[in-house]
Amino acid sequence: MSAELKPINYAAKDVEILDRTTVWESFFRIDRLHLRHRLFAGGWSEVFQRELFMRPPSAGVLLYDPVLDNVVLVEQFRVGALSDSPVSDADGGPWLLELVAGIVDAGETAEQNVNREAFEEAGCAITALLPIAEYFNSPGGSNEKISLFCGRVDASGAGGVFGLVDEHEDIRVEVLSVADAWQALQDGRLNNAMAIIALQWLIINREQVRQQWL
Repeated sequence: MSAELKPINYAAKDVEILDRTTVWESFFRIDRLHLRHRLFAGGWSEVFQRELFMRPPSAGVLLYDPVLDNVVLVEQFRVGALSDSPVSDADGGPWLLELVAGIVDAGETAEQNVNREAFEEAGCAITALLPIAEYFNSPGGSNEKISLFCGRVDASGAGGVFGLVDEHEDIRVEVLSVADAWQALQDGRLNNAMAIIALQWLIINREQVRQQWL
């Protein structure tokens, strides 16, 4: 059967959106779509419904000091990590250890965004940037696309609490050795996709990055 499947050269004509309605709009937006698309085996799918969580593109940066071999991470409250069950001491609750990150404003590039966010969230100035990846965060239900970077910083004086009061941010800066950050990933303390992807990239490319930046 697999030999009979035809490859699709994707184009706008391969998807038909029959109806699109915004069903919720506040801080974020949710659209309800009725659509159909071409099938690998030929023909069209049945019309089906999907809810789509609409988000602007975002960018994140792993702040890395190649001299000290340290990374600068941030910890903050995340409503999506709230559990319906009582929070235990073991699971860490809704405070997550993350990369500096933010929504890319209109007219702003991803590179400009991470430079701005690094200062706002961690008090760090980025002196060089390396691209890591661009990826869809959760394409089964959201259009959010992430641009991910590694940024060179001086972590010798990093630390403290940052964030914009008008955005209800309460962000604690944490400086970890690469080894301790990797252990945090192994222990499940570093448990969000952006941080996991970036740290794994750094582990793979660490020597090359240090040679380039030193």
